[in-house]
Amino acid sequence: MSGVAISRLHAAVGLGAASMLAVSGVVAMGAAHADQTYYVPASKTWTISGHGYGHGHGMSQYGAQGAALKGLTYTRIVKFYYPGTSWAKAKGKVRVLITADYTSDLQVRPRPGLRVRDLADGSSWLLPRGNGISSWRMLPAAGRTAVQYRNGSGWHRWTTPSGRKSFRSNGEVFAPGPVTMVMPSGALKAYRGTLRIARPSPGSAARDTINVVTMDTYVQGVVPYEMPTSWQQQALRAQSVAARTYAAWQRAQSPNRYYQICDTTACQVYGGVAAEQTSTNTAVQATAGRILTYGGKPAFTQFSASSGGWTSAGGVPYLPAQRDPYDGFAGNYVHDWSVEVSAAALERAYPAIGRLISARVTKRDGNGEWNGRVLTMVLEGTNGRAHITGDDFRWKLGLRSTWFSIAPTAIISRWRQLGAAGSLLGSPTTRELAVGRGAIRVFEGGRIYWSPKTGAREVRGRLLNVYRDRGGPESHLRWPVSGVLRAANGGYRTGFQGGRIYAKPGPGAHVVFGHILSRWGKADFASGWMGYPTTDVYAVDGGRRCKFQHATITWERATDTFTVRPTD
Repeated sequence: MSGVAISRLHAAVGLGAASMLAVSGVVAMGAAHADQTYYVPASKTWTISGHGYGHGHGMSQYGAQGAALKGLTYTRIVKFYYPGTSWAKAKGKVRVLITADYTSDLQVRPRPGLRVRDLADGSSWLLPRGNGISSWRMLPAAGRTAVQYRNGSGWHRWTTPSGRKSFRSNGEVFAPGPVTMVMPSGALKAYRGTLRIARPSPGSAARDTINVVTMDTYVQGVVPYEMPTSWQQQALRAQSVAARTYAAWQRAQSPNRYYQICDTTACQVYGGVAAEQTSTNTAVQATAGRILTYGGKPAFTQFSASSGGWTSAGGVPYLPAQRDPYDGFAGNYVHDWSVEVSAAALERAYPAIGRLISARVTKRDGNGEWNGRVLTMVLEGTNGRAHITGDDFRWKLGLRSTWFSIAPTAIISRWRQLGAAGSLLGSPTTRELAVGRGAIRVFEGGRIYWSPKTGAREVRGRLLNVYRDRGGPESHLRWPVSGVLRAANGGYRTGFQGGRIYAKPGPGAHVVFGHILSRWGKADFASGWMGYPTTDVYAVDGGRRCKFQHATITWERATDTFTVRPTD
């Protein structure tokens, strides 16, 4: 929900382990800054650039690898990411909810030394082997727990040597080595420790499967899912400490609950024996039992895939916002990222706002480029607005983090280049609109037109009035190739793919194009002796004509010749 574990990037991108509680944790307060408004292009496709992956609290997993590559030991790595914590030892076991076993029974394969225990009084019995037995299972039975075995003729109730036909409470199975569980899909999965059938509450018809293991055994099944096993040993050791400490913290939150931690990204991904690898087991054993504490209690050691160069405040003293010099090494492909997304996803998520016009950042945390991670935003639409968090925006668009910036549209870039709201164009009055193969946006004092071939160009005043009267981009003028430019003697002009419009008080605003524009150009346009046009180019028999302040140009189509007559 709020972070990404490296292993999930390594395999199929997913959410990070101990990072999952950030949504319900304390949100870091950040410094306010000048609003950043990101306008929606006509295509509704934003190009978003960002830094890091995950919420950024605590340890950056890529940062741990970067630090290890620089020669830092795991003790220095974890102390950098969790400053102010102290070392301690985690003892005892942890109860892990096995979420994939959702059926009503707990089924295991026979093996030497397999035993069952009635948790009501601790009595245990060795389960027999042979006689065609292929599976054992425990399942709820009228408030008790029945034990059954399966052979070629089906399932049969098993009675203990002492004559007990069902357990008085929950039960568990265990053996000298791993116990192989049969998952609902039929897949086999081995776990160390004990496998327990437990009811969420007394008398409940539901039941869950719990794996009760030592803390280090548990961490051996976690680290390979949280960090690539080929990474530096010191990075794997830092991950072992963070994962173990997080489990100890989680256990301390629910000491008496029938389970204390789960096996998914909602807690930490845990895969049992199948997950274990030599490199990560070595890291776990090298840090055996070591955890971080603060105020004498296990620390909340959140971590995410990449800090992007700055960690973010996690609401406790040992999760500060600080510059991270280790995250930006060459192997971290999520330190910087860029992605194209559709802003239409926000319209679907917040239909009351209508068509989205802009996303305006109202607060960031103040750290790093763009003033840091986004904390709060306002979505402006045609029908209203929505106040959201940076995390809301991130999840709706599938971004890697809340530390991002959105590339302005070409139209907005040109508007800002001209001076934004302080320019002659003033503020936008419409959203960006698609026109043909380009787009336009209306402002208080004019319009900006954009096409892939011509870029973004502003047109305003009398030049705009004439252009619009002619039909805009759909006319023979097509798209503007310049903005509003000063011309000779106090006039203005704008160039288009199909001609030019000149304007000056007195002569007015007129369109000149084609052969006549070329001929006028030989006389230096408005700077020359002919002066400004006093008419548009218009058709005459056999050609075209345009009148200027001091001359008239006529073009004969048949002979491709010009007649230039000075004005009397």
